[in-house]
Amino acid sequence: MNKYMTRPMGLLLLLVVIWGVSWSIYKMALDYTPPILFAGLRSFIGGILLALVLLPAWRRIRWQENWKAYTISALLNAVLFYGLQTAGLEYLPGGLFSVLIYFQPVLIGIFAWMWLGEKMTAFKISGLLIGFLGILVISADSLTGNISITGIVMALFAALSWALGVIYVKKVGNKVDSMWMVAMQFIIGGTVLLAGGSAFESWSDIAWNFPYWIGLGFGATLGVPIAFVIYFHLLNNGEASKVAAFTFLVPLVAVLTGTLFMDEPVTATLVVGLVLIVLSIYLVNRKPTNAAGLIPTKKSV
Repeated sequence: MNKYMTRPMGLLLLLVVIWGVSWSIYKMALDYTPPILFAGLRSFIGGILLALVLLPAWRRIRWQENWKAYTISALLNAVLFYGLQTAGLEYLPGGLFSVLIYFQPVLIGIFAWMWLGEKMTAFKISGLLIGFLGILVISADSLTGNISITGIVMALFAALSWALGVIYVKKVGNKVDSMWMVAMQFIIGGTVLLAGGSAFESWSDIAWNFPYWIGLGFGATLGVPIAFVIYFHLLNNGEASKVAAFTFLVPLVAVLTGTLFMDEPVTATLVVGLVLIVLSIYLVNRKPTNAAGLIPTKKSV
């Protein structure tokens, strides 16, 4: 058992659980708050809390050298991803939106091959596509409601911005302190989101009740700073595509959370989706026995 439950594996499972349960928690909180203000508050507060923890190592910020990296990461991982994700839920059913968002691991696999020089194999390609199919199967029961082209475009751009943000952080990971990267991107991104929310939404629409505080507190601690510190740590110490493949488990955890705490039924599609996702993770992480299955990296073409 110890052979499989390594520290990185434990961190991956913790990350999946945090992101998985966050869907239900945020959905509960969004009944009492405008979406962009909520995204901005949890991002900004999360960034500030992490910065306070890191304050003794403030010299690692190196603002003059790294301000561009912080800004680009904030734009991709906070402003565009969180902004499009939160606003897009107004236009599409949650099931369809989550399917489109979790096209991100497939994009990461492609971008990591193109720009990071990671090896691409037939097994890895198959695994990423099977994982996305697993997400589609799991979400099949909730793919109902009105279909909005605006919502689809927003979801796809959210997935694209998240994938590009992950690749960018991986690419500059040896130049920028990863902890300060998380803190600064969410302070900057949260500020932009709060400014946008203040311009187009109303603070008076926030109901400062218990469900709202639970959602904000979870997001500002576990959901934003801790989750992204774990994610970026794993990215900087492994292949981006392999880490991304495990995020296929997030919607599964979200569905299981609904099953355990909201009395939602266990369906055949849930079981089939689980099998596909497990197969996907196996294929993406499978080591090729020879070079025959390798697709050359962009660097070697």
